Amino acid sequence: MRAVALYGTLGSLVLSALVAAPAGSADPLTAEARGVAAAAQRAAAAPIHFGRCPQVESLPASVQCGTVEVPLDYAQPTGRQIALTVSRARAKGAGRQGALVFNPGGPGASSMYFPMVAQLAGWKRIAGAYDLVGYAPRGVARSAPLSCQDPADFAKAPTESPSYPSESYKKERIAQAQAYAQGCARNAGEALRFYTSINNARDLDVLRAAIGEKKLTFMGASYGTYFGAVYATLFPSHIRRMVFDSVVDPDPQQIWYRNNLDQSLAFESRWKDFRTWVAKHDAVYHLGGTPAEVLESYEKVRAALTREPAGGKVGPAQLQAAILKAGYYDDYWSSRATALSEYLKGNPKPLVEQAAPKAESAHDDENGNAVYTAVECNDAAWPTDFATWDRDNSKLAALAPFETWDNAWMNLPCAYWPAPQQKAVDVRAEEGALPPTLILAAERDAATPYHGALELQRRLPGSVLVTEKDAGTHGIAGGANGCVNGYVEDYLLNGRTPVRRASCAPHPEPNPVSLDERAAGRPGHVLPAL
Repeated sequence: MRAVALYGTLGSLVLSALVAAPAGSADPLTAEARGVAAAAQRAAAAPIHFGRCPQVESLPASVQCGTVEVPLDYAQPTGRQIALTVSRARAKGAGRQGALVFNPGGPGASSMYFPMVAQLAGWKRIAGAYDLVGYAPRGVARSAPLSCQDPADFAKAPTESPSYPSESYKKERIAQAQAYAQGCARNAGEALRFYTSINNARDLDVLRAAIGEKKLTFMGASYGTYFGAVYATLFPSHIRRMVFDSVVDPDPQQIWYRNNLDQSLAFESRWKDFRTWVAKHDAVYHLGGTPAEVLESYEKVRAALTREPAGGKVGPAQLQAAILKAGYYDDYWSSRATALSEYLKGNPKPLVEQAAPKAESAHDDENGNAVYTAVECNDAAWPTDFATWDRDNSKLAALAPFETWDNAWMNLPCAYWPAPQQKAVDVRAEEGALPPTLILAAERDAATPYHGALELQRRLPGSVLVTEKDAGTHGIAGGANGCVNGYVEDYLLNGRTPVRRASCAPHPEPNPVSLDERAAGRPGHVLPAL
């Protein structure tokens, strides 16, 4: 940023970096570690200038925006810089505690919207104590955006989604994965290798300095828990409070190939949770009185869409992607069940509305997928022989057909990745190195299976785990469970945590809602949102 002019020579930057390197850091005084310290020192000297947000962000006047510059390559801290977009809502109360930075995961997701939660009743006390800070990580949105494919091609529909793909279909997907990986390399060039979780953690430390915080208060959800844990490994002395919500298993042996296999297996159970709920409300949806009967209804829809895509855009892959959201969040259950029910009654409109690709979001969707792919492919080694993928996913699909192969195809570009793949970070902290940190997990979460939370707690001494029992929504802070929210608020406002572990009863199941009920004026169930 503008602070570059304040420093005379590279020698003075290196000297300052040696002084500023975090105590107990697991990122020793490598060129990258010195580069982080230098970049953070520059950012602290010339903090973010916040002002009116650009119209493209679609944020209210209560939210301010700015940018922070970070090195593309931390080994070359005075080399190419990239600008990350940042948003902020100032604390509304007299007892300000600092800034709370949030990342919603991905990789490839932006939290520029996060300061808007200050307007929600459930966030009132936290918004009174903290500046709420969101940002778009490197590669995302306007933060040096990454693209691997023409957005129109990425959003092309309808497409297939076979649970047990043929050999010819596998060859098609291999070719697509190779082309996608080549597209990432062609578009990003030498920069491609710098989209990593460790660089996301380093960027977070520069952001910390740029918003004037000596110690970071951070909440990460999903993938945000992983690079948050990497941050805790690299910069333990820079942490004030950290919330890890819905935890990626940080074991280096799991990053990322095995984590995705575990996720596919877990989604099979979550898919059954959804079907069990639909069957319980058969009087509303008429999709079957047992999970098996609901599955039969779903397969009827799949078969019909294979013959004739709904609205010319919704084929089996679009159906599967829409239903997958019900595996992430149970507040999708009623709308997805209604769409299936209405389709089988001859009304495809709800399904088309929910599942058809939206032209207006194609650019953002492709960008998010590109960043997801680059970060996961760069972070660790992946099998490079398709025979390994074929063996592992064929075996898994026999037990868990719902998501297995679709998950494999999404990640397959990593088998043909043209950039160097690093060794996964060994996430951990020494006893007493960290302040108490708060881990949140839903027991039946499929996107980040529960054992990941147990593994993170094992690796971060002094951390506390709060479990939402017998529930599976992904991302539970600020949601429908008052017990969970109480622990989060008490921790952020007062620094208090339970002793090692605590549990909360599950939040209420969604109420069934049909189109007929809505037409009759009976309100549906609405879950509070973050």
